[in-house]
This record gives sequence, structure tokens and C-alpha cells, in this order.
Amino acid sequence: MQSQLPLYPEQASNFAPHVDALMVFITLVCVFFAAGVTISIVFFFFKFHRKAPNAVGIPVHGDLRIEAAWMIIPLILAMVMFSWGAVIYVDYRHAPQYTLDIYVIGKQWMWKTQQPNGMREINELHVPVGRNVRLILASEDVIHDFYIPAFRVKMDVVPGHYNTMWFRPTRPGRYHFFCSQYCGTNHAIMGGWVTVMEPSAYAAWLAGSTGGETNPVVAGEKLFAEKACISCHVANGTGRAPSLNGLYGAQVLLADGSKVIANDDYIRESILQPRAKIVAGYQPLMPTFQGQLTEEQILALTAYIRSIGTQPVPAKDSGIAPAAGKK
Repeated sequence: MQSQLPLYPEQASNFAPHVDALMVFITLVCVFFAAGVTISIVFFFFKFHRKAPNAVGIPVHGDLRIEAAWMIIPLILAMVMFSWGAVIYVDYRHAPQYTLDIYVIGKQWMWKTQQPNGMREINELHVPVGRNVRLILASEDVIHDFYIPAFRVKMDVVPGHYNTMWFRPTRPGRYHFFCSQYCGTNHAIMGGWVTVMEPSAYAAWLAGSTGGETNPVVAGEKLFAEKACISCHVANGTGRAPSLNGLYGAQVLLADGSKVIANDDYIRESILQPRAKIVAGYQPLMPTFQGQLTEEQILALTAYIRSIGTQPVPAKDSGIAPAAGKK
């Protein structure tokens, strides 16, 4: 892996030109005022310096026009910077409706990625050019931060929680990514490469995967049976736990009368902390699987639950992935 990065990474995503334009604007504004203040100080120093030991300066009273100008102009410039940045941020935090979802798991000190068909990579990420890609990020240990300089995107990767980020690659090539949050002694080597491919090349590369056994839905279905989940979560709803058919994206009524959306975080919590949110009409019988399942297994279970029936997810929750029920 190369350890050196260019001072100014190339632009390789839909966000890069907008982020760079904003940064250029902010830099120019800062340089303009810094140069103006510095030049003014030097000019007035020589023009108005004391020419005689007993010289006394002329009293100067304030000018309301000048005072108003140095309050209003910086305010306008600051609001332009804020508004411009807010537009980019809102776009970045709201993924489009149709995306290629790829799971990324951070672990000291590597990145594990998983394609929609289950193909896995270590410190490598293959994506097609021109396609909206959403990364669903999780951590197995400490806080990490997934950063792709050429795409101008980064996101915290927090244990016990799913974060997402999206981008649209605009130029084929290989681009460095790394962890930008100090995460331990070998933090500096926690990085890899994004390979952006033409759609046809990406499809051919993806077709070369091993297939069935790595497919998260297949793996999740197998795990669902192995952990005896199927004995309680009966499809027709007659079991000791609610049916999971059509659960993902639906509203779930809880025992305390509140409602939640069955998204990825809800499923994860249901698996690891089943007593946190008890479904109305059911007893808290489900045992915890905390420490018994890896992140990959939780994602596989989620993918399987989503595959057996998905409800449309409201826009505010569309940035989160799959979901699980409770006993």
C-alpha cells in the first residue's frame, strides 16, 4: 500500500467539484481579508508613524458606515459559506432512492467489505462508475472513520450503530481510502483501495464471485434456522414471537404504546438487546445474542429478514439498512 497521498487529490465523485469549489471560495475570502488587513497595517505603519518625539495623533471618532460595513459584509460572507456548505451536506446525508448497497465493517486494523451478492473483500472496494453507491458502515470494536479523499466523503464508523454515506463515482481508476480516526497502535496502516470500474467490467468481476454460500440472504436463512429463530418467529404469526414476513420498513407497535420503524438499527437492537423494545402482545422471551454473532452474521440475518417482505421505508429512515423482530 502506498503511504503518500497527493497534496490535492483528483476529483472522482459527484461531491468532489462542489466541495472543492466551496473550499476555494472560503480560502479566497480568507486570503483577501488577511492580505487586506496585513497591507493596511504595513501602509498605516509607515504613513502615520510618529515623526517627532512630542507628536500627538489627531483624535478620530468612529464612522457608523465603516462599523456597519465590517459587521454586515462578514455576516453576508459567513451566511454564504454556511448555506453553500449546508446544501452539500444535506445532499450528502440523503441518499437517492435507488442505490447499490455495500456493507463496510471496520475492525482493528482492516476494512471488510461485502457486495450485494455476498462477495467479500479485505481492504478493497469495487464499485461501478456512474452508479449511486451507498455504504452501510459498522464497527466490530472501536470508533473508526471511513475516508475517501478523491471522493471528498467520510463518515464515522461507530460500534453498536449503523452509519451510511453515499457517492457516485465519476472516473474509473483506483483511489486510496483509509481510517481518519485514531483507533490504536496500527491505525496508520488501516487503509485500502477503491477500484472504480466500467459497469460491464464490474458486472463481469462480480459474476466471478463464489455465489450461493456467500450470499447474505442464503447465509442469513441458514443462520436463522441454526439459531432456532424459526421455532418462535413462525411465518403465519402463530408462534411465540411475531412473524417477520413484511416486517422491514413497517411500523411496529410496542408494549408501551409507542411505535418504531423496523429498520437496520431496530433489527440489530432486537437481536442483541431483545428486551429493549417489546412488541405489543408478546412476552419478553427472546434470549440475547450479544457476543454470539459477528457483524457479518447480523448483517446476513438482516438481509434475510428484508428478503421475506419489505415495506416502503419513509424518507427519513431510508438511510438505514435491514431489520429483525423480537420474541
